[in-house]
Amino acid sequence: MDTDALFDVALPAHSKGGSLADRDHRASPLAVRMRPQTLDELAGQDHLLGAGSPLRRLVEADQPTALMLWGPPGTGKTTIAAIVSAQTNRRFVEVSAVSAGVKEVREVIDAARHQLAMGGQETVLFVDEVHRFSKAQQDALLPGVENRWVTLVAATTENPFFSIISPLLSRSLLLTLEPLTDDAVRSVVARALVDSRGLGGALALEAVAEDQLIRLAGGDARRALTYLEAAASASESLGRETITIEALESAVDRAAVRYDRQGDQHYDVVSAFIKSIRGSDVDAALHYFARMVEAGEDPRFIARRLVILASEDIGLADPSALTTAVAAAQAVQLIGMPEARLNLGQTVIALALAPKSNAVIGAVDAAVADVRAGKIGSVPAHLRDAHYRGAGTIGHGDGYLYAHDDPRGVAPQRHAPDVVRDATYYRPTTRGAEAQYSAQLERIKAILAGHRPRRDG
Repeated sequence: MDTDALFDVALPAHSKGGSLADRDHRASPLAVRMRPQTLDELAGQDHLLGAGSPLRRLVEADQPTALMLWGPPGTGKTTIAAIVSAQTNRRFVEVSAVSAGVKEVREVIDAARHQLAMGGQETVLFVDEVHRFSKAQQDALLPGVENRWVTLVAATTENPFFSIISPLLSRSLLLTLEPLTDDAVRSVVARALVDSRGLGGALALEAVAEDQLIRLAGGDARRALTYLEAAASASESLGRETITIEALESAVDRAAVRYDRQGDQHYDVVSAFIKSIRGSDVDAALHYFARMVEAGEDPRFIARRLVILASEDIGLADPSALTTAVAAAQAVQLIGMPEARLNLGQTVIALALAPKSNAVIGAVDAAVADVRAGKIGSVPAHLRDAHYRGAGTIGHGDGYLYAHDDPRGVAPQRHAPDVVRDATYYRPTTRGAEAQYSAQLERIKAILAGHRPRRDG
């Protein structure tokens, strides 16, 4: 079961003392023990928790409905389902899309219907990883949702518009959970250190270890608590009262990556990453990519940088580079980490090995520079809009040559304003696919100018 947890309620510190092993609640994982009990204990999803929000209306007005929770791991999906069940006094039943079939789904819905008929409790049916359900399995949920025999709460880490059937999605209230900020995860850790359900103040957390723990969590509260518990156990076994960076590294088997997402190291690593791809050094690019991933860098940031680079440093030397980069960015949204690191890594390799050209950014910047310098000029009369009545009487569209009427597909006419009539912005290189554009551009310009294209040989 997903044990998402996030907190924003400060509690008083408990006195230190006593072995953690003596605490009965240690039998359950720390992430389970620290799960919020009410919406007011949930944090990091402020857009869902405001007064009058759909989620609050569902819980406080006790209105049965279907919820579709979409978000990355560790952001509170299962926690919300449990809170809906507890605060509305409904029976909680969980079905895993990994193991359940149509038969199991129908049995749960039939049991919930029987409970209602007998005047018993209403049922919250929580379906984890609902995107793994087949169409037939998702169809089996519809009667329970339509007739309100169950309050369906379905969780998915994948885009529901791609993975959920339309009838089920249209009957559900879609709530999008955002990745947790570092500050939000830090509050989870701080609370777990002092709360009696957590470590009860028995151990302190070294500042550098806390920073590394937050990086490793990558916006996942459950992961943060799991790592904290492992590090606490390691420290306790050594008889220490402080969780150090060494204890954390030993417990989670991950060396600390010295990388501050807000500081110079962030910009240095990103700069080296981009310059390594630009320089076609695939191994160096992968090294810096791995450093960013292991430090918990936002994968969407990496994807955006790759999309920019595809046009800035490759352009038409390999027109597929932009398509590849955009596909990787979409994969990050659809799949999420850690699997999306493969899509990003493939793109890093492809862009590093692609032929390079900065002709696109050079052309765009040169054109923008002319416009900013005031080189605007009037649109030639023959190119002006001639679709309205009276346009012809003032010469609009007069003499325009329709390119498709010319067998060459290019008509000999002027398009640019006089002030930039002779400007040349795009200057293709001879690298990769862009080499073909050089000869093609020369041929087109000759036709536009009314001259015969030069023939070599």
